[in-house]
Amino acid sequence: MVLKRLAAQIRQAAGLSLVGALLVMPPLFAADLQTIQQRGRLIVAVKDNLRPLGFRSTDGQLQGFEVDIAQRLARELLDRPASLELKPVLNQDRIAAVADGQVDVAIARVTATDARSRVVSFSAPYYLDGTALVTRTSQVQRLEDLANRTIAVLKGSSTAETLRYRLPTATLVGVDSYDAARVLLEKQGAIAFAADASVLSGWVQTFPDYRLVAVSLSVEPLCIVVPKGLQYDALRRRIDFLLERWQREGWLKQRSAFWGLP
Repeated sequence: MVLKRLAAQIRQAAGLSLVGALLVMPPLFAADLQTIQQRGRLIVAVKDNLRPLGFRSTDGQLQGFEVDIAQRLARELLDRPASLELKPVLNQDRIAAVADGQVDVAIARVTATDARSRVVSFSAPYYLDGTALVTRTSQVQRLEDLANRTIAVLKGSSTAETLRYRLPTATLVGVDSYDAARVLLEKQGAIAFAADASVLSGWVQTFPDYRLVAVSLSVEPLCIVVPKGLQYDALRRRIDFLLERWQREGWLKQRSAFWGLP
């Protein structure tokens, strides 16, 4: 009996020691530019369900505008073709993946905000996104055509705020998802759906009987997410240099047009 109690005490002490060790373990640290180059591989968080920014082809391969950016970034940072590891992430994990050191950077439809800037840094923009409208009726050509009409928006999104400011007489109906928005439009419960232009461009590629209204309601610069801290400044500056060059060369515009982005 004494031996059993002693064994139990030892197991308990060992368990407490393990817990204590886990509690004092240092957090993961993201790689700086020198570490990435020494490793010889760039790890990038991307979307895999957001056509045309990042999505899977019929054979399961990741593709899209942001995937193109990740591929060229890896080539130019490391000067080797097979130096990229793509990690699909959920929206709620995009910032944490960079802050926790799970990836080197994120290129996953992220806009810079004050709240996010407290935990990560941002590159210069690579694309100007914003609120847009999709419809399948020819009645809507201008913003004024939506006055006093019903527009669908995602529940909890900032799109509703933008619409209330730009179209104060419109009636807004909240929906839970993009699929729910399409069902509502098909039933003529709304004349248009407002969301991010980049996402809606993928919508019209999937459902060609819809079209984007040639009106931009807001501007939201999409940026590459970089770890926060002085040790990552060289990485952020190098990314900014490359983005500026790609912009000047017209490569970013060419790739966004290739993927059908407005």
